[in-house]
Amino acid sequence: MNQILLPRFLKKHTTTGKWSNKQIMYLVILALLPGVAVQAYFLGYGNIIQILWASLLALVYEGIFLKLRNRTIKPILDGSGLLTAWLLAISIPGYAPWWILVIGIFFAIVVSKQLYGGLGHNIFNPAMVGYVVLLISFPVHMTTWASPSHSSLIHQLQIIDVIKVIFLEQPINTFIAYDAISQATTLDVFKQGLNTGKTFTDLLTEFSATLTLVPVLDLKAAKGWLPINMAFMLGGFLLIALKIIRWQIPFYFLLSLGTISYISHLTYPETVLSPTLHLLSGATMLGAFFILTDPVSASTTPRGQIIYALIVGFLVWLIRTFGGYPDAVAFAVLFANLCVPFIDHLTRTKPYGH
Repeated sequence: MNQILLPRFLKKHTTTGKWSNKQIMYLVILALLPGVAVQAYFLGYGNIIQILWASLLALVYEGIFLKLRNRTIKPILDGSGLLTAWLLAISIPGYAPWWILVIGIFFAIVVSKQLYGGLGHNIFNPAMVGYVVLLISFPVHMTTWASPSHSSLIHQLQIIDVIKVIFLEQPINTFIAYDAISQATTLDVFKQGLNTGKTFTDLLTEFSATLTLVPVLDLKAAKGWLPINMAFMLGGFLLIALKIIRWQIPFYFLLSLGTISYISHLTYPETVLSPTLHLLSGATMLGAFFILTDPVSASTTPRGQIIYALIVGFLVWLIRTFGGYPDAVAFAVLFANLCVPFIDHLTRTKPYGH
């Protein structure tokens, strides 16, 4: 990468391919920007406000807790807390009320990170801990997203209106006189539809009547979420190119999820989701490149990383297909985090001669 395009503090190790922990954190945040921009385009600017609010909360929580532990507050600038805040803010609906992140960031930064000893000691992915706590505790707030089909209406909101919706909890229709711009995600709509007895073909037909993004029905159904996933994948490719993450975890996760969803859809085409929707909807690409690859909570051995990725891919399909939640990346990652010590133990390299 041309060093001229990089901030000064990122240039030190560009020729050697070695990065400090601080540089890695900020480069991962940089790689999130394409996905954040596309998410804002289709779902409104609420995610930008949520990111800023989450970042402030993360710095405050981490600073207070470090002071309580009689530690220097210098680690709040290492980027790890900010990255956790970004990942959690991206994962929640853009117009969720302000107190959602107050609770979620507390569990992500304080409970799942600082109480374990800080950066490098947590056994669970902090952002996913915060997300799961919120999803279980406030399912309505966490599953009501802006509709990509009404992005033109969403963008009629001024920044000040977005702030009022989030921090004063004023209804969106107060500002644009339209109350049908919120809905569940594509995965949730399909899951609920299948649970009520509709077939997969019926649901695709319903989507095709209103969405005209591309001619393929599966991709029409993923409108909004398709380009969001592709943008996060682009950011993931940047991380691989910079040797910040290895390709194995994203590749084997997507291979596992794609293969099993293809086989299941081929066997039961009317009652389970297609591999297209599994791979290009929800948090699939965000999870593949930014969540599963967390160097602290993921497996560290070469074979272990493959096993870890395969497990997460299978669990995502299993929960999406038979579980009570439409998206499953967070639950699958946390369960796999529990298995990491055992996986690493089984796959560690034996000393030469033993």
